[in-house]
Amino acid sequence: MDAKTLHAALRKLQEPKGYYFNNDLDGMTMPLLESLLVNKERYGHMACPCRLASGDFEQDRDIVCPCTYREADVAEYGACFCGLYVSREWNEGSVPRPTVPERRPPEKVMAALLGG
Repeated sequence: MDAKTLHAALRKLQEPKGYYFNNDLDGMTMPLLESLLVNKERYGHMACPCRLASGDFEQDRDIVCPCTYREADVAEYGACFCGLYVSREWNEGSVPRPTVPERRPPEKVMAALLGG
C-alpha cells in the first residue's frame, strides 16, 4: 500500500465522522501518511509518527492512528496533535489554529523512551 491508497481509504472512513485530512497535502498530509506506513513496516502497526513508539502494540495502542486523543484534540483545537486530522472549519481557516498540546500521559512517553 502507498500513501495515496491509504489516503483514499481513510478519507472514506473518516470524513463521514467529521474528521478531514489537513488540506496541506504535499507539506503535511502525504508525508505523515508515508510515515504511518513506515511505522507499520517497522512495528507492525501505524503508530503516530509524531510520537515515540515502543514497538509493542499494547503499549502503543493509544497512539495507533487515529490515536485515542484525536477526538478531544479536534473538538478542542480543530486539529489532532500531529495535524493530520482536522475539522472542516480548520481546513477552511475559519477557526484559530493554536498549537495542540500533548495529551499522552508522561508515564507512557517515558515507557516508550525506556523501551517498554
